[in-house]
Order: sequence, then C-alpha cells, then structure tokens
Amino acid sequence: MTEATPSHSRRGLARRLAMQALYQWLLNEAPPGQLLRQFHEQDEGLGRADPAYFEALLNGIVEAAPVLTVALAPHLDRPLQQLDPVEHAVLLIGAYELMFKPEVPWKVCVNEAVNLAKMFGAEDGYKFVNGVLDKLAREQRMAEVAAR
Repeated sequence: MTEATPSHSRRGLARRLAMQALYQWLLNEAPPGQLLRQFHEQDEGLGRADPAYFEALLNGIVEAAPVLTVALAPHLDRPLQQLDPVEHAVLLIGAYELMFKPEVPWKVCVNEAVNLAKMFGAEDGYKFVNGVLDKLAREQRMAEVAAR
C-alpha cells in the first residue's frame, strides 16, 4: 500500500493524532485506553485519520517504549530526559515504524516524523529527528537503506 502526500494521507493524520496522544502520555502517563477514548470523543473524533492505524501506533508504541528507548539512546546527543516532549513523541513514532512496521518504507517513516517535527516541534527540531531516525534506519533496515 502506498501512502499519499505526507501528513495528508489517512495514515499521516493518524500519525499526527498519535503524536498528540503520545505527548500527553509522556507528560501525564495517561493510560492508552483513556487517550483513545479521549481522541474518539473529541468534537471531530478522528476526522479522516485511519482509526485502526492510530490505535495500533498508540498501543504499540506505549507497549514497546522500553525497546524503542534502548534503540534510540545510542543515536541521541543528550539524555532522553532532556528531550523536548514533542521530539520524544515523534522519535517514538519513527522508531516504532522503522522497527515494527516493515510494510512502511523507511523513507516514509523518516519523512513523516520529520514533517511532524516541523509542524509541532521547535524551530530546528526536525533536523535532530532526521539525524536520529536516519541512523536508526541504517541499523534497523540496513538492506532497504543500502538499496536506495
């Protein structure tokens, strides 16, 4: 399945909502079930976003957070606790897709994360996100990256 223009596809919108939910999770440690209910109950609900992908991202990332953290840590230039919560949430999404969603091309994983960082993060946060996920992609998707 190919994806439409980043952040405008149904999956792109699901990633955007997942980033917002993960941001809340990182700050408040709200359980994923509570966050899912909250996002479904909002005025517009999930809008045009892919609800199954949103749910899979949120539940999968929260469950895999320890593994994702270990995978990301060697590529960070600062301790995890010093990451901006937006960058942290975006990195978790990118890392999760790189590690657990092989059907999503590695470039899509990185580009979607960079777009989220541009949209919600600090001015140059997207450069940091791009650098970290590019290194992780070379590690996790060695053959796919080499084939580019």
